[in-house]
Amino acid sequence: MEYDLTSVLQTETTYRKIADWHWPFVLSNLGSAGDVLEDDPVGRLKVFVYELPSKYNKKILQKDPRCLTHMFAAEIFMHRFLLSSPVRTLNPEEADWFYTPVYTTCDLTPNGLPLPFKSPRMMRSAIQLISSNWPYWNRTEGADHFFVEEKAIERGILPLLQRATLVQTFGQMNHVCLKSGSITIPPYAPPQKMQAHLIPPDTPRSIFVYFRGLFYDVGNDPEGGYYARGARASVWENFKDNPLFDISTEHPTTYYEDMQRAVFYDIVLPFADAIPWEEIGVFVAEKDVPNLDTILTSIPPEVILRKQRLLANPSMKQAMLFPQPAQSGDAFHQILNGLARKLPHDRSIYLKPGVKVLNWTAGPVADLKPW
Repeated sequence: MEYDLTSVLQTETTYRKIADWHWPFVLSNLGSAGDVLEDDPVGRLKVFVYELPSKYNKKILQKDPRCLTHMFAAEIFMHRFLLSSPVRTLNPEEADWFYTPVYTTCDLTPNGLPLPFKSPRMMRSAIQLISSNWPYWNRTEGADHFFVEEKAIERGILPLLQRATLVQTFGQMNHVCLKSGSITIPPYAPPQKMQAHLIPPDTPRSIFVYFRGLFYDVGNDPEGGYYARGARASVWENFKDNPLFDISTEHPTTYYEDMQRAVFYDIVLPFADAIPWEEIGVFVAEKDVPNLDTILTSIPPEVILRKQRLLANPSMKQAMLFPQPAQSGDAFHQILNGLARKLPHDRSIYLKPGVKVLNWTAGPVADLKPW
């Protein structure tokens, strides 16, 4: 059964005006999702920040300040946040987690894309440094360490990081670049840009679905092969002339800009253990993308309105942002909450004296060269 889309969009304005009345009821139906997003990590964990030579972070940023605004800039701002965070401890003996500030994605092409080729050597060098100068890496071989490794090494996870926890934007299931147990985060978007895109909540909606992304991998495939296994191209090819779809290749990459529906393909979404994505999104199988218009217009209005109401929860949007200075409930705090939920560490992570698990000579020969 299909429904009149115009009436649904018009009704949304009315529902937004009464959203605050119903949030307790909605969240009760979602379990503890809302409460989890509002958790305060202070007092639940302590983080020791390694002091590394500036060549691993500050000097790299000085070389190319564009790193402050690209989509992987969370590695920079997470470092800054932790330096002044109340969860930081200067006593490593009382730390629950150890953080190594390495800016592995701040090596950009003229077009502003990260170059991943030096990342393995840079990360390996940093791990060698902390394992030589402090005893804490060797106690667990990284099992109580976390790294903001946003753009995973193209060939997969660095062997030396196999026991560590990664905080990464990459979240495609069944892929060598996604590490089990990772904390998936949203890509960084400059706060000033986000503010510039805010619109009044009662603005009429004329677009049914907004979509962005690269459709064809022309840069890496001279024949213009499909990007993202063809799912994005299928949306473009089937619906580029449909006035209800706004399909763009220019808009900033975000997960969260007032989307009315969400279409994802086989990926792990940010903070999936805290945000009820299945309640606010519509998951469509790749084979069904050509029928996307039928699928979306067949969703009952009450279901659409409920998803829109859930998206209107300020804590949902706050969790996707990296404001400066940090604010309660933002992405910085969600990362800490994710780390806190992994505590206490199982005693089995602590290795007996002389026991080694990691193979320091594993990986391509080029990655073993000094950095």
